[in-house]
Amino acid sequence: MFSLYLVLSFALGSLSPGAWLVRKLTGKNVADFSAHNLGVENLLHFVGPRLALASFGLDIFKGFLPLALFGGSPWAALGVYAGHLYPLSLYPGSTQNLPRGRGNGVLLGILAGLWAYGDVAWWQAGCAVLVYALLTAFTGYASLATCIGLGIFAGLSLFTPSLSLKLAAILIFALALWRHKAALSRIIDGTEPRLGEPPSVLGRDPNVVLAAFMIHPITPEDIWQPRSTALFKTIAMRESQPKAWLYRVLPRMRPQVQDEIRGITLSDGRELRVLIITGAMLPEQIRAQQDAATRMAVRGARLAKSLGAESFGLGAFWSTVGNKGLDVQAAVPGIAVTNGGAYTAASVKAAIPDLLASFKAEGATLKQSCAAVVGANGVVAFGVARVVAAEVGEVILIGRDEARLSRSAKTLRRKHPDTLISVSTDVNECSRADLVFSATSDPERVIFSEHVKPGAWLFDLGRPADVDESVREVPGVHIIPGGTVKPPGEMRHHFNMHFGEGLVPACMAETMVMTATKAFERKSLGNSTKSENIAFYLREGERLGFKIITRDTELEPA
Repeated sequence: MFSLYLVLSFALGSLSPGAWLVRKLTGKNVADFSAHNLGVENLLHFVGPRLALASFGLDIFKGFLPLALFGGSPWAALGVYAGHLYPLSLYPGSTQNLPRGRGNGVLLGILAGLWAYGDVAWWQAGCAVLVYALLTAFTGYASLATCIGLGIFAGLSLFTPSLSLKLAAILIFALALWRHKAALSRIIDGTEPRLGEPPSVLGRDPNVVLAAFMIHPITPEDIWQPRSTALFKTIAMRESQPKAWLYRVLPRMRPQVQDEIRGITLSDGRELRVLIITGAMLPEQIRAQQDAATRMAVRGARLAKSLGAESFGLGAFWSTVGNKGLDVQAAVPGIAVTNGGAYTAASVKAAIPDLLASFKAEGATLKQSCAAVVGANGVVAFGVARVVAAEVGEVILIGRDEARLSRSAKTLRRKHPDTLISVSTDVNECSRADLVFSATSDPERVIFSEHVKPGAWLFDLGRPADVDESVREVPGVHIIPGGTVKPPGEMRHHFNMHFGEGLVPACMAETMVMTATKAFERKSLGNSTKSENIAFYLREGERLGFKIITRDTELEPA
């Protein structure tokens, strides 16, 4: 009989009367404004207190009903809670599960039902509720309070004669730990907002601009940066092939807020904040599993929208997924999505003339110099080659596709007949160059110390970086991180994004400038980048106080 109670209660738990009520009275689909959470706090923000409290009351009734119907069976309690957290799509025509809250309303109904119809004493249920209330009040972390309250309830259930109650209480506690694992991790990392102070309230303050930006780990080492995951690093790295299980697990993980950039003060006095959302796929995974990567980027955009961000930037390899952001924007129409291409192009356009001028100021003669362009098969690198070919005596186009390189060289020779243009598939050719420009999409380092001659200048546009740290040991070398911008103010963050102290990638700067100016029509999507948008970001970025890095003397020690 217990299996029947479990199945029927699970079906009841899968229903979402709160979502039905909101849709009935407002015409809104809750999944459109909350990607993951239909909790009271989110509903207070999106639909107001009356509907939020009514939805919470319906959840209490939903938790109480199966206990009343099935004589206080602990298996009914387990079924309705599991159904609420991990529901079936029971609505006609539904294509996805509706988001759910933490289940605290359902848990109140369950405890009331177990006391009224089951084997739970009033003091056992009351103790769990009291602990929850006190912890929520003193810590502000409802997820932590829920897990500890249920842990105490599971412990108290061990003193009852009912084996079913003991097992069901332990399983409910385990479900809660699994449901709240991301929130508990954020509490450990110090990035979980406290009750009453969600990031979404920033959207109501005209003096605070809120954007979101999605990043990914560059190497497996980055996965262990947060305190919550560092605990498992030693165990994981003992594996003979740790990447094997990481590759299976990472695409199944939800995007989560890893950090929040603060301290950016725009020239007009407003504060700009950026939620850093991590999608835990490595670069090579994003390249190889485009469908899975697009799904993760869409989930990241929905999360950003639910937290009140006005825009969502796709960083590094995320900028390549979903037709370079087009599919992500189509899936999440309520937030401006950008791949950052316009400001990246603007940063290159602004940086190269300054870099060449600095190179010349150190006594070099451009027309007697050799420039190597690594990754010249790509659009960005070839664009750099077109600019520098007019200034130097020789250009070496380096890439993997020799036929394409030869066609590109032919184009450059027609336009610059006095410049020696050669092609190569061997990165060792960089060792002849005075200037090296690199813009590959390789997830691994490309240029090492043996590829660089003393005194060379390197402009690294690769994301992840193409230039290995060993190059810094070459005497007199200059390394300029291309596509890098310094925002105004004193930027503060905890997560190492590998761009240097106080610096952000140009694609992130585009998200910032676009949000600050509310010029959401200037977003970069797909392959095309409009020249008018490039000019816009150059102009507006400078006006707001953003500075494009063009020489290594502008960099602060990391």
